[in-house]
Amino acid sequence: MDFSLSPSEEQFRAEVRTWLEERLNGDWAHLRGRGGMGQEDIPEGDLIAWESEMATGGWLGLGYPPELGGREVTLMEQVLFYSTYVETRAPHRIPNIGATLLGPTVVAYGTDEQKQRWVPPILDNTELWCQGYSEPNAGSDLANVATRAHLDGDEWVISGQKVWTSLATSADQCFVVARTEPGSERHKGLSYLLVPMDQPGIEIRPIVQITGGTEFNEVFFDEARTAAANIVGDPGDGWKVAMGTLGFERGASTLGQQVSFRQELDDVLAEARANGLNDHPVIRQELAQAYVTLEILRYNQLRMLSVEASGGVPGPEMSIGKLYWASWHRAFGELLIKVRGAAGMVAGDDAVGEDYSIDSGQRTFLYSRAHTIYGGSNQVQRNILGERVLGLPREPRP
Repeated sequence: MDFSLSPSEEQFRAEVRTWLEERLNGDWAHLRGRGGMGQEDIPEGDLIAWESEMATGGWLGLGYPPELGGREVTLMEQVLFYSTYVETRAPHRIPNIGATLLGPTVVAYGTDEQKQRWVPPILDNTELWCQGYSEPNAGSDLANVATRAHLDGDEWVISGQKVWTSLATSADQCFVVARTEPGSERHKGLSYLLVPMDQPGIEIRPIVQITGGTEFNEVFFDEARTAAANIVGDPGDGWKVAMGTLGFERGASTLGQQVSFRQELDDVLAEARANGLNDHPVIRQELAQAYVTLEILRYNQLRMLSVEASGGVPGPEMSIGKLYWASWHRAFGELLIKVRGAAGMVAGDDAVGEDYSIDSGQRTFLYSRAHTIYGGSNQVQRNILGERVLGLPREPRP
């Protein structure tokens, strides 16, 4: 595989870097290097405003059709954008669920009318989205969803509960997987509905996490409504659409994620050199293993992106990336604490009463415990790969 850049790709990377540096050395300098998974050191409103600034440069629409407000670029240029973004230490972005998940799903599975209605407001950041997948009894086992919807004239009526819903308090819309065929089970009878959040019948309750943050929420639907036309794909065919969405989640942006992981690893390597633990044989071996595993993850993800490069919809093989990066970052969080020693397990001096002061590394350790659970647990990813990629017999079910 040739990783050298063409002159046009070099020019594109320079354009991205110049645009970012101009802003991060100007009005947005206070956001540089801040935020990230489990880090709530930037107000959500500031990050939403930054997304709007990104929209002015056309960066939310990379890879989208120009007729929908997007910018036609190659997959390699998308990879370069996400990698350069992280290299400049631009602020860790909010999970822009519209641009990264719902938008590509509508382009792949939606009607022409749906594309014209939903995609442009995503790309100019005037409509924010959240994801209605997980439930109390259907987290990684998405096929077990109990939220139901039925047609009442020209509207779907939705009742049920979703959980771990990022940005629910700020979102204008939510894409909801609901059971629309009475008596159906598992993957059958599900539909993919687009639901406005600002209406009677929707209640949002923030969830306080172990890090002290509240980026996730519970969302309760009590006969909430959406237009009958706000269904992506056919009624009962929501499982296929929902799986397509998860495939897009593991696309070009994952290369930027790995640059971020490498920056974290470099910081830990520097800390190990400073305190002498880089000479400890066990720690030294674990640091080397972390480096090697991250390189394997990078090359494997480049291989997975060949599906998107050929114009296809990502399939079940994309579970390899999720399984690998989640396991790597959880192990990295544990290694980080080992390198710090006992001091790494103690919060800051002001950690009394309601002031629970932990630093970014400690938040990484705590937050990374969830990586192998959310977005499809490791066990589920292995089942998907075994059954749908390798063709092994299905796991026995009770």
